[in-house]
Amino acid sequence: MASALAAKMGLNSLRRKQAKNFNVRITTMDADMEFSCEVKWKGKDLFDLVCRALGLRETWFFGFQYDVEDTVAWIKMDKKVLDHDVSKEEPITLNFLAKFYPENAEEELVQDITQHLFFLQVKNKILEEEIYCPPEASVLLASYAVQAKYGDYDPNVHRLGFLAQEELLPKRVINLYQMTAEMWEERITSCYAEHRGRTREDAEMEYLKIAQDLEMYGINYFPIRNKKGTDLLLGVDALGLHIYDPDNKLTPKCSFPWNEIRNISYSDREFAIKPLDKKTDVFKFNSTKLKVNKLILQLCMGNHNLFLRRRRVDSLEVQQMKAQAREERARKRVERQRLEREKHLREVAERARDDLERRLIQLQDEAHMANDALLRSEETADLLAEKAQIAEEEATLLSQKASEAEAEMQRIKMTAIRSEEERRMMEQKMLEAEMMALKMADESERRAMEADQLKQDLQEARDSERRAKHKLLEITSKSTYSPSAVPGDAMPPDLSFSRENLSFDFKDTDMKRLSMEIEKEKVEYMEKSKHLQEQLNELKTEIESLKLKERETPLDILHNENTEKGTSKHSNFKKVRREARSRQGPLI
Repeated sequence: MASALAAKMGLNSLRRKQAKNFNVRITTMDADMEFSCEVKWKGKDLFDLVCRALGLRETWFFGFQYDVEDTVAWIKMDKKVLDHDVSKEEPITLNFLAKFYPENAEEELVQDITQHLFFLQVKNKILEEEIYCPPEASVLLASYAVQAKYGDYDPNVHRLGFLAQEELLPKRVINLYQMTAEMWEERITSCYAEHRGRTREDAEMEYLKIAQDLEMYGINYFPIRNKKGTDLLLGVDALGLHIYDPDNKLTPKCSFPWNEIRNISYSDREFAIKPLDKKTDVFKFNSTKLKVNKLILQLCMGNHNLFLRRRRVDSLEVQQMKAQAREERARKRVERQRLEREKHLREVAERARDDLERRLIQLQDEAHMANDALLRSEETADLLAEKAQIAEEEATLLSQKASEAEAEMQRIKMTAIRSEEERRMMEQKMLEAEMMALKMADESERRAMEADQLKQDLQEARDSERRAKHKLLEITSKSTYSPSAVPGDAMPPDLSFSRENLSFDFKDTDMKRLSMEIEKEKVEYMEKSKHLQEQLNELKTEIESLKLKERETPLDILHNENTEKGTSKHSNFKKVRREARSRQGPLI
């Protein structure tokens, strides 16, 4: 079996020498690339090719990582790729990852591609629980990740369930609380809605600014033993070297900042850290694995060089990159402001159009109501006119009857009745006739008054008819669209935009205003930090009642203890530095 494998490797080597090329697959955090390389290529040749393909200029943070035995290693730039302990089976797979982390992401990361690669790598480490993240910070980080992917929150688009397929929280956090996926999504979406207006780059930078304050951010851990044989962990990061207990990766027992280390020596698998203060003892430790020792040495040298580089004046290339980045960000900010103005004008125009449509519908309804009222008024007027005519006819008829009764009374008076009985009867009839005449006169007068009232009602009905017609004409004239009816800052309903109204000149005043905004952001940094802490505390309070205490991991318990004591990553670092300076004798 071994001879067959050796024969196969020899055949592959022979073919490679004949072809003088080999294939490499480069895996980044969001894409895979394949390249054909020459056999003689060194690590730097392949690294430069990949960086050009990515458009990456901040190359000093990155490298090629590969797996070897039970650890990882990095391709050396001055050594041939095929001379490393990589699998020779083509395509050779290498991981393009950040090897060194910045002290301050916002100040050091210039290019958007650099920031994006760091964002993806840190996000992956948090989700894989290689970096411990408390639950409240996990929710806030998840909301910025959603903002970076989906843009501004829109309740009509981002409905419940749109994050169902997204991996946003560490499994440890999900298992720690009695919360359903919908409850987690609701918490994340609540924070996500507050990030409106942030671009993808802004959201990713906010993510990194929060993540860089986590205790395990940017630290590479290695198992070591001190000269007493005690098992410890060595942490290497951008700030210095840290010594931990194996069961506590959050709080270091001792730290050596890079500016307080005089020398790091390596001999016969033993490391010696010599502090700048000669009164402090040399700290010695060793690791049993040669490959791990080489990796520790590489990371120490690289992080120390970057530590010194940050404190020197930027090179011409970095200054040019920062200037270009500032100009690009200023251009994007101006473009974003222009788009926001266009969006605002469009919204104003749409609101004006909606108002006009609503007003038109309202006027149409009023016109219909006025028309109906007019028809009812006309019908009422016709009825009143008919009643008035009938009343006049009745009054005329009653007048005729009253005249006839009066004539009859006169005729009866003038008629001679000889007999007393006839005279009494005639007197009685005369009395009845007089009473009837009086009644007829009263009825005639009442009918005349009723006729007058009906005439008055008819006149009022005709006046109401004239007013209804006038209102209908007025409503009809208002419903006709006129440009003067649109507000000065709105647009007509056709939503056409003039290029003159939406043009924007990039003048010195804009640059001055942008500079003032940048200065204002610096001044408000402390207030934002306070707001961030308040936001994290609020999230923690909301979900604390649903926590399952029995599922807390050792790191959760350690983090809670640190929080109760008021300690953080930076306060721990300052504390151990003060203790290291004041301590005499052995450190560990």
